[in-house]
Amino acid sequence: MKAWQLQAFGRENLVLNDIPQPTPGPGEALIRISSVSLNYRDKLLYDGSYNPHLEFPMTQVADAVGEIVALGADTTRFKVGDRVVTNYCTRWVDGQPTGKETLYTLGNVIPGSLAEYLVLTEQALALAPAYLTNDEAAALPCAALTAWYSLVEKGGLTSSQTVLVQGTGGVSLFGLQIASALGATTIVTSSSDEKLERAKALGATHTINYKKTPDWETEALALTDKQGVDQILEVVGGPNLARSIKAIKPQGQISIIGIIDGFDATIPLFGLIQKHGILRGISVGPRRALEDMLRKFDELKLHPVLDTVYPFAEASKAFDHLERGAFGKIVIRVRD
Repeated sequence: MKAWQLQAFGRENLVLNDIPQPTPGPGEALIRISSVSLNYRDKLLYDGSYNPHLEFPMTQVADAVGEIVALGADTTRFKVGDRVVTNYCTRWVDGQPTGKETLYTLGNVIPGSLAEYLVLTEQALALAPAYLTNDEAAALPCAALTAWYSLVEKGGLTSSQTVLVQGTGGVSLFGLQIASALGATTIVTSSSDEKLERAKALGATHTINYKKTPDWETEALALTDKQGVDQILEVVGGPNLARSIKAIKPQGQISIIGIIDGFDATIPLFGLIQKHGILRGISVGPRRALEDMLRKFDELKLHPVLDTVYPFAEASKAFDHLERGAFGKIVIRVRD
């Protein structure tokens, strides 16, 4: 079968190889991949930031949807023909995190899904919602669950809350869609007026162009009558975290998800203490939460925002697009 594999660190070392088709063992399923979607984490992997000890060659990409075509012995959760999505943290079924969840992820220590076939433990799979296309379903596992786990499961999102999301990437737009669908007030930040207009069409209550208003936290406070926001999806990291702390209300929550502007941050501790603010690191979520989210998506009939869909043979162009940034999710269609 064909698979896109990283031969060494560096985007230029992602190549299309012919490798043996895997066979499912006990408790495993063989999935014929239909579509995959990219995350910023994929860039961190080939840059060498995510796992400096990555063993090569390694098939890339975590998020996928496909059809089960064979089952190993003692595999009982699914049947042949089921359409399933992968769960990012393959060993995190439920319960509290242990700190090792992101180790056992596809494209990292487990061969990834940017291939014609994938073998994976049945515990890391969930049924894909029937109303979604393959391209849409592939967009859900990492970004949507990250937003859901942050806002709903850990944040206790209610319609009375105000949620601020940063930028218009996958996690942020899912956060916007989820918060809007559940009746919350939403604020979206971006450096592009065009993207902010598109965010309004998705349900954004307010928008802030942080290029025109660098002190975006001051504008966020003004939009909330100086009260501050209840929840922030922090996808930027670095110095931006200090602005987020200033923007939250007393007992406000910041879900730290991204590190686009840096792995380290200097923060106003006294301000955080005064507000009784909550900083929470988020590393996607367990399979149980994924299944809860998929049921709610089915109920609400939410459709992911897809930026561009690339054919399997042109996967390199999809990664180039990832480097440039996207409005929503970048998808690679492995088969029609």
